[in-house]
Amino acid sequence: MSDLPTLLAECIAVVDETMDMLLSRTKDTEMRLFEAMRYSYTTGGKRLRPFLVTHSSALFSVDKNCAARVAAAVEFMHTYSLIHDDLPAMDNADTRRGKPSCHRQFDEATAILAGDALQALAFEVLSAPETHVDPAVRIELVRKLSQAVGVNGMCGGQMIDLLSERIDELNISKITRLQYLKTSKMFTFSSVAGSIMGKGSYRSYMALHDFAQEFGLAFQITDDLLDVEADQKKLCNAIGQDAVDGKATFVSVLGVERTRAHVSLLVDNAISALEVFDELANPLREAARYFTNCTN
Repeated sequence: MSDLPTLLAECIAVVDETMDMLLSRTKDTEMRLFEAMRYSYTTGGKRLRPFLVTHSSALFSVDKNCAARVAAAVEFMHTYSLIHDDLPAMDNADTRRGKPSCHRQFDEATAILAGDALQALAFEVLSAPETHVDPAVRIELVRKLSQAVGVNGMCGGQMIDLLSERIDELNISKITRLQYLKTSKMFTFSSVAGSIMGKGSYRSYMALHDFAQEFGLAFQITDDLLDVEADQKKLCNAIGQDAVDGKATFVSVLGVERTRAHVSLLVDNAISALEVFDELANPLREAARYFTNCTN
């Protein structure tokens, strides 16, 4: 069994170095924009999506530098989404990972531009010849990431989240769709990226797709569980506030124990999807278990 913390640390080091290399420094007037972009991706984070890129790529012996570039592009895109989620028009969050959110550290206009620029940089990196020698592969990476973040992906999920206060009944089916679009779609791209770069078989592609779809949903539900289980009083307050706002969550609909059981089922399904890879996919299996363990 591999040492997951070591693998995660190695991934963070490689991806952070790659992001710093890809974000060209400038001393011109737009230096403030560069600072806001870099501030936002250096405030910490698990780098889980880059980890999925890195270790799905390893299954197909993809060049490590190429995999690192795609992993960096994914983290640029993820960071853009966090910057915009924190804005007053969205979640209105003053902090991110224990530090002032981008619009608080700089200003709202700079934060919007930093998010826009990071999104553009992600596609610039994916489309560059250095990322893959085959232009068809680069186009497919751009296409799949576009789908993962667009109206049928992360942005669509965020729209449902914003509208959830106005929806009369947000049942389990609708909550699942929200989380699938908002979280699982990016997990899915990150996991199938290795198959795309390595030109894997349809079977291997779908194995990674199914793994990520289940893992992404389990990850988001676990995050919700951790939010409410940190303090039992917070659980009551959260459910009460959701009722006032007209929102529903897995926890408020199913309760804590049934939600835990649902997470366990999702993780089992995710791990089962990787059978085609035998022990080569152990880092992915371990990540699925580790990041859905509510005691972490």
